[in-house]
Amino acid sequence: MFTYSIPTKIYFGKGQLNSLGNVISDYGKKVLLVYGGGSIKKTGVYDIVCSQLKQMKLQIYELSGIEPNPKIDSVRKGIAVCKQESIEAVIAVGGGSVIDAAKFIAAGACVDFDVWDFISKKSTVQNVLPVFSVLTISATGSEMDNTAVLNNPETMEKLALIDDKLFPAASFCDPTLTYTVSSYQTACGSADIFSHIIEVYFNRNQDLYMLDTQMEGMLKTVIKYAPVAMAEPDNYDARANLMWTSTWAINGYIYGCKKAPWSCHPMEHQLSAVYDITHGLGLAILIPHWMEYVLDDSTVQKFYDFAVNVCGITPAEDKILTAKMGIEFVKDFLYNKLNLKRSLSEIDIDDTNFVSMAEKACGANGYIDGWKKLYPKDVLAIYKSAL
Repeated sequence: MFTYSIPTKIYFGKGQLNSLGNVISDYGKKVLLVYGGGSIKKTGVYDIVCSQLKQMKLQIYELSGIEPNPKIDSVRKGIAVCKQESIEAVIAVGGGSVIDAAKFIAAGACVDFDVWDFISKKSTVQNVLPVFSVLTISATGSEMDNTAVLNNPETMEKLALIDDKLFPAASFCDPTLTYTVSSYQTACGSADIFSHIIEVYFNRNQDLYMLDTQMEGMLKTVIKYAPVAMAEPDNYDARANLMWTSTWAINGYIYGCKKAPWSCHPMEHQLSAVYDITHGLGLAILIPHWMEYVLDDSTVQKFYDFAVNVCGITPAEDKILTAKMGIEFVKDFLYNKLNLKRSLSEIDIDDTNFVSMAEKACGANGYIDGWKKLYPKDVLAIYKSAL
């Protein structure tokens, strides 16, 4: 049994930014424009967005410099602007980090306590300024989900806030805006999309066959189109398929009855928090090692289904062997097709912080209650295997 509802309205396809000003003007006149390092100015997206807003005579305030793995100081600056200027809507132009920052800003602007209290003290999200996103990279799916992740360098933590009030009011998803995304970032984004589906597909709760087949189709879509987008950056079909898969991979649709917590993301969040690496790269390094660690007689059937239905491995009587061939297929996709690094040592990470990272990944409960329960010793073993 489950309840499914998504309030986010999606404007998908080439030219959809032409609706931006009209849509946002219904929510207020004072808007905060949030973006990253300035690439949107080089690509012309910034000018298009500002033109749309100015046509509707909206007052634009700006917060630039949002970092990958968005930092709490940037979010606090945005909250201060919202309170000082009585901002009525927040517009994120960029990828998942910018959208996540905008969500925290929108929630923090409506309370009188520090934004980190949402996470550290489990303070309640009260009201949220309406959030809009203009997506420029296919990866996190933040454009249509109820989650935001924030990095606090003060505590060396990267943690998520989940609340239905965080769903964006509307998101503008034009695949042509991702043409300028580099091959490397396309690869990392694709690994992120892939991981979101994997986290749900390998799940111990009740299955719905229909949703499993949907996930298998999404995984095959990423496998097919990510290398195409890397080789042909302006291939509309490749970019559109990745963008729409990104959006639907994490908006709750595929979850159904699958409620167990994710496994790889808590482990990777510690990598991002301590070493500030690209999220998708960290996931790409960890996923195959997690797969190998949790594969056994109790989990083999799902790995077997994955190998046959997603990877195209010819079914064999030995299910463990078939499952291992599926894992090798994943390695080939991530490391050869996407050209991502295959080990932590390749990105200059050693085991210095692994013990504390493993403990933080397991949280207050002392374990990750995922498909297979992982204790700090298990997480530590996975980190070490990824060296």
